[in-house]
Amino acid sequence: MEASEVKKCIEQGIPGAEATVTADGSKYTAIVVSAEFEGKTMIAEQKMVYAAVNEHIHSGAIHALTIKAYTPEEWAAENS
Repeated sequence: MEASEVKKCIEQGIPGAEATVTADGSKYTAIVVSAEFEGKTMIAEQKMVYAAVNEHIHSGAIHALTIKAYTPEEWAAENS
């Protein structure tokens, strides 16, 4: 599975999300920025991302997924 496909699944599964996905074989790292994460715990944010790609995890197309989730404000602070 291409990183671009994982990106598309995440962005379709989380309204208004912007994802950057990199891949090393079937191991992926996703940086996801979404206002939908506002007020949510880190676990809740990760569950939202996992839900967007769940079928690909179960099929084995995604072996491992590292998630870094941010609100737009957190992302701006991270990159300032």
